[in-house]
Amino acid sequence: MTASLVYPVYPFSAIVGQPLLQQALLLCAVDPGIGGVLVRGDKGTAKSTAARGLTQVLPPIARVAACAFNCAPGQPAAACTLCNGDNAPAAAPADLPFVTLPLGATEDRVLGSLDLQQALQGGQRAFQPGLLAAAHRGILYIDEVNLLADHLVDVLLDVAAMGVNAVQREGLSVSHPARFTLIGTMNLEEGDLRPQLLDRFGLMVEVNAPTDKTVRAEVVRRRIAFEADPAAFASQWRDRQDALRSQVAQAQRLLPEVVLDDAMLELISHLCCEFEVASLRADIVMHKTARAIAALQARSRVTPDDVREAALLVLPHRRRRKPFEQTGMDQDKLDELVDQARAPEPPAPDAGPGSGEAPPQEPSPEQEQPEEGEQDQPSEAGGQQTFAIAAAGQARKISVAAPAQASVANGRRSAVADASRGSAVRAVPDANPDRLAIGATLRSAAVRSALSGEAEPGERLAVSRADLHRQVRSGRGANLIVFVVDASGSMAAQRRMEAVKGAVLALLTDAYQRRDQLAVIAFRGEQAQLLLAPTRSADLAEQGLRELPTGGRTPLPHALQLAAQVLQQASPEAPPLLVILSDGKANVSLPGSHGDAWAQTLEAADMLAAQAVPALVLDTESGYLRLGRAAQLAEALGAPCLTLEQLTGDALALTVRAQLGAR
Repeated sequence: MTASLVYPVYPFSAIVGQPLLQQALLLCAVDPGIGGVLVRGDKGTAKSTAARGLTQVLPPIARVAACAFNCAPGQPAAACTLCNGDNAPAAAPADLPFVTLPLGATEDRVLGSLDLQQALQGGQRAFQPGLLAAAHRGILYIDEVNLLADHLVDVLLDVAAMGVNAVQREGLSVSHPARFTLIGTMNLEEGDLRPQLLDRFGLMVEVNAPTDKTVRAEVVRRRIAFEADPAAFASQWRDRQDALRSQVAQAQRLLPEVVLDDAMLELISHLCCEFEVASLRADIVMHKTARAIAALQARSRVTPDDVREAALLVLPHRRRRKPFEQTGMDQDKLDELVDQARAPEPPAPDAGPGSGEAPPQEPSPEQEQPEEGEQDQPSEAGGQQTFAIAAAGQARKISVAAPAQASVANGRRSAVADASRGSAVRAVPDANPDRLAIGATLRSAAVRSALSGEAEPGERLAVSRADLHRQVRSGRGANLIVFVVDASGSMAAQRRMEAVKGAVLALLTDAYQRRDQLAVIAFRGEQAQLLLAPTRSADLAEQGLRELPTGGRTPLPHALQLAAQVLQQASPEAPPLLVILSDGKANVSLPGSHGDAWAQTLEAADMLAAQAVPALVLDTESGYLRLGRAAQLAEALGAPCLTLEQLTGDALALTVRAQLGAR
């Protein structure tokens, strides 16, 4: 699959209002070693449009048209029979490969697998390349990358680390180069990425819809014109596209000559330390990005401004250390640090490099000569960042002391035997398999034919039902945690809500690390409300609980009824856990009913217990006189009950893990 898509591609240079996104994509085109771009933002902000349009402004590469491995000239893959043959075709200019990785792709389709057609025709084992081979020397694009299944994330991590795809399955042992630019788009409403994959993206861009009415009108104007006549619209932008393609090609040629001196390298490391970036990959990627910025601007030397621009693309997604801590950059601090590197040197003795001795201390960034053309950039809202830091600190305090002897390992999902997705672990004989293990089936047929003497030289392999094998997979299953939160007047006291908040944040931290789905139901007044549909975004769940309004009566029966509906609609691959935060003092019956609210509560609890729904009740009742309704609710659910005094982060996290591990 290449850039010549079956549908028209919107011109890259015609995109309006997303200059930072365009710059990040062009930088990865200049130096693919940067590692790709992660584009985060709301729906309808040109994320996919920009990614697909990039291929139209990239210089062609030399490749053999029929080569399934996209071998570089003179560097054929060992598994490529075409380029290793005596009469290998000559390479010719071709479009850069652009391969889309579907979210539902199987490992066989991504990695490659046994060529079934050749195996059935001649009994030969041959390799059929997958999407990673097709993306070599090109772009691998993943839309909604945060929804990618864990087993595919593991594959990408391995290949991204080595630049080689090694396939060991179905009797095959094949490896081939797989170096590509990874471009992923995502919407944070659906949850964040695993930290390991997040760090593999060299650059990250946050995109938002333009707020200027003139810009928005121009976006609509151009899009309507493109849809009305794509060919005519593309012709209007052909000159701009050609100029951009020439600029990228010139930058690629200039890149090896771009110099980043020791002072700029020290500035890069200084920025990474000041912004508390743990990954050393940040330093390396900033080095490459700063050089690519200079090359794209036709300069052969990196300036402090180039380092600053690189920092805005490289550091924000690597600064995140805990759940609920917002990503982003303190641009005032960044400007101050870069200005120090640009300050004039004070009079001082010569500190030039010595000869034959231990290298002297390098000049600090504060001693660099000034560069012209610096423009002040607007800073982020200080109040919002201060709140994010405070919230992150609170989350750190309550999640530090998770004991090592927890029944379910922190940050890991529960193992799921024979999962519908995941790594293939074995094959078992099955006359009617739902997932055919091709390799095991063919091997069984070959062995049977050889032992029985049925096979003749050159004869096609005959497969019978007795040869069929079923593929057994092992994956990691996420859980669905449904929070049912009492926001009625009986729980309206702010001090009680604050006491619960710390424990809930600990639970959300654990859910974030396990990549669980979360849903939030609040009940107050006359009925319950689904505040947050099932999502993997722990940030959205935390925000919903933090901004939860309180007051009114307690419609607990309706809350349990709504929770049952959410659980019924949940995926069977996400085992649920119901977490109820309430004092149990129900006083509003079901809508349209005039029955006793407490009796209806116990009836709903009995129905959930009959469905074997794991649950946990957090009793928020306080004071000397307590009715103990929450404990009775927990007994009806067959669930543990923690009191307000027991709601510590450690106790809650351990109880939840025990409930999930016991299912």
